[in-house]
Amino acid sequence: MKRIVVTGAAGQIGTEMVARLRDEYGTDAVLATDIRSAGSELGPFAFVDVTNGESLDAAVGRHRADTIFHLAAVLSAVGERRPQLTYQVNIGGLFNVLEVARARGCAVFTPSSIAAFGPNTPPDPTPQDTIQRPNTMYGVSKVAGELLCDYYFTRFGLDTRGVRYPGLISHVAEPGGGTTDYAVEIYYEAVRRNRYECFLAEGTQLDMMYMPDAIRAAIELMEAPADSLAHRNAFNVTAMQLTPEKIAESIRRRRPDFELSYDVDPERQAIAESWPRRIDDSAARTEWGWEARYDLEAMTDEMLDELERKL
Repeated sequence: MKRIVVTGAAGQIGTEMVARLRDEYGTDAVLATDIRSAGSELGPFAFVDVTNGESLDAAVGRHRADTIFHLAAVLSAVGERRPQLTYQVNIGGLFNVLEVARARGCAVFTPSSIAAFGPNTPPDPTPQDTIQRPNTMYGVSKVAGELLCDYYFTRFGLDTRGVRYPGLISHVAEPGGGTTDYAVEIYYEAVRRNRYECFLAEGTQLDMMYMPDAIRAAIELMEAPADSLAHRNAFNVTAMQLTPEKIAESIRRRRPDFELSYDVDPERQAIAESWPRRIDDSAARTEWGWEARYDLEAMTDEMLDELERKL
């Protein structure tokens, strides 16, 4: 990777991905793009809507990019409220990215999600290769995206790569409409009010990852030798399996009076219950050396330290 375009640069992943890529490859080498400002004064930025293929192509061409990190997406909970928009952005936008990459000779990183699985998928552990019949528009769009990326690799030789992210936890960008966002909100509210009312039920276990690990996974995969990748797209990756009460217990090491209560959102609870409890990421470990660095306690310490400064 020498010159990189990032779509969805103002989002939860994009905000930190752009910063890390600029640290790694140089500020001018990374063009951040989004439909809203992403700190353009900090480096190259362009307003790009991924559903507009001509606008995307022009930005990639002007930047002379060789790699696209495609992060623009509508997330799970928002996706259920606006399925038509989710289809347009998540599937139509990816199709535009792949077509631009094919014409321009770019490699493409596209994240999938544990939402690509469904209620009939083995939940504990969830294998790398297994049944994928999601029952949300977000999940459907992610399965379609995995298949599109595989198709462009096998049909056109396009260098497409991706991971299936679990829930991602970050102190930089606030939650953006995902089912796992409670695991971000709980830290914000611990600092703001020392209490949190969770929209998922007690005991709801989901795979999670701290954002620095998620960013590193993407970069390491894109740097991996192509001949080491048997799967190439949609690698399972994970770091920890968390429930709301586990996170609360970790917070109470630092804030003994922290209170956790519940007001379950049936829509998001149903989505969470259709997802895996624990995924098997052995393929990523074997094929490109994936290994998480943060556990729950290390993440909690850093989240609280950073949010106490920020808030």
